[in-house]
Amino acid sequence: MPTPPHVRKLRLSDLDRILQIEQASFGKDAYDRNLFAEYFRRCGSLFLVADGRGKRGACGYAITCIRGGRAELVSIAVDPADRGRGAASALLESTLRRLRRRGVKRFGLIVRLTNHPARAFYEKYGFRRMRIVRGYYEDGEDGLSMTREV
Repeated sequence: MPTPPHVRKLRLSDLDRILQIEQASFGKDAYDRNLFAEYFRRCGSLFLVADGRGKRGACGYAITCIRGGRAELVSIAVDPADRGRGAASALLESTLRRLRRRGVKRFGLIVRLTNHPARAFYEKYGFRRMRIVRGYYEDGEDGLSMTREV
């Protein structure tokens, strides 16, 4: 199995690559540059990049924000060409370590109810289903709120 990618904080020079990963992962639902810049401003120390150390550099990213002692995984994506090589796991494990160091107790997220692979991934990391959030996504699809202790 290949070595997992190195996880580090986002650099502004990564932004074009992050936008490529976002578009490849989410298509018409992709975040735009302005939203990423806002998350970098608000949650920069937990805007992480999986650096594949290849020609393309970043192969994935994760954004987590802390509000009131709770953390929320805002988004996580890995370039489709790099999936299955441990980048998402490396990002989530690094995020959890950073949250523990900050004394955060709860970590939550919302995932599309129909995204079974993502739900299985989060369950593997101890996230529990909490409730369905009706019409959470712009297209009207329901979300599933999940949480775990850090």
